[in-house]
Amino acid sequence: MRKVLITGTAGFIGFHLARLLLAEGFRVQGYDGMSDYYDIRLKQRRHQILLQNPNFAATEALLENRDTFDATADAFAPDVIVHLAAQAGVRYSIENPRAYLDSNVIGTFNVMEAARRLKVQHLLMASTSSVYGANEKMPFAETDKADTQLTIYAATKKATESMGHAYAHLWSLPTTMFRFFTVYGPWGRPDMALYKFVEAILQDRPIDIYNHGEMYRDFTYVGDLVRAIRLLIDTPPTLPGMAEPIPGDSLSPAAPWRVVNIGNSDKVKLLVFVDAIEQATGRKARRNYMDMQPGDVPATWADASLLRSLTGYAPQTDVKDGIAAFVSWYREYYGV
Repeated sequence: MRKVLITGTAGFIGFHLARLLLAEGFRVQGYDGMSDYYDIRLKQRRHQILLQNPNFAATEALLENRDTFDATADAFAPDVIVHLAAQAGVRYSIENPRAYLDSNVIGTFNVMEAARRLKVQHLLMASTSSVYGANEKMPFAETDKADTQLTIYAATKKATESMGHAYAHLWSLPTTMFRFFTVYGPWGRPDMALYKFVEAILQDRPIDIYNHGEMYRDFTYVGDLVRAIRLLIDTPPTLPGMAEPIPGDSLSPAAPWRVVNIGNSDKVKLLVFVDAIEQATGRKARRNYMDMQPGDVPATWADASLLRSLTGYAPQTDVKDGIAAFVSWYREYYGV
């Protein structure tokens, strides 16, 4: 039975990935700091669900606590580590930048050190589409230069990509970074637009629509995202020259390291997104149009052809279907 250590299992994406791997017969060791960035009861409920499976165990501690993380990793001896835990949120990084350095940089360093020491078969770590920053050429491709991050959140994620490359080179540690594009779906985070919009609309409160609705996002359904991660687990990068070249590959010329976009390969206008929420909830939104917020970008759009080349898989859930699934979960979870 293959063993996977996942950081962030009480979080939105980590919960869904753990559930998928458990359903496929993996043993999963979770690790989560249970921070109070949002309602901790949601995190506790996710872990409660996972703990119903005998092949799941969890340690609740901060990644910055190196001794605890090392003890957990050593006792479990994983074949693979998937590092999803992070201080998330673009806007919060403007208010509390230090939290991002502690969690995203120091925490990631601790994960990489454990992966090196335990000689795992594959280390996979989450990055973000935010690393593309001020890039204007779209869709964003992994081989594009990405040096113009606009927030500390994005900068810390770009830093972890560089750190991961250095470790892959120094220790021949197969490492895959993935850049997520606006992930949404059931069990999502309360700080995300979909969650906030649905909550406000069902409570007949106005919603804030930034840049007067002239925003585009590549919305990626969480079920599609974790399926892509599952397939990438079995696709570790090799040393340069050991495999047939793939067009558009981001494989490093100096290390078994690559970065992969995981997105729907389609940009959706924010106002279309709001229309779909109105349709799913059966209610009209009270729209409060506002200027762009600092650190935001007007559009994201993934070129996900490398993911398809590597795995044969392409996320394709239509945003209307994904929103309907979220609204159904939200109504059931909150009894509304």
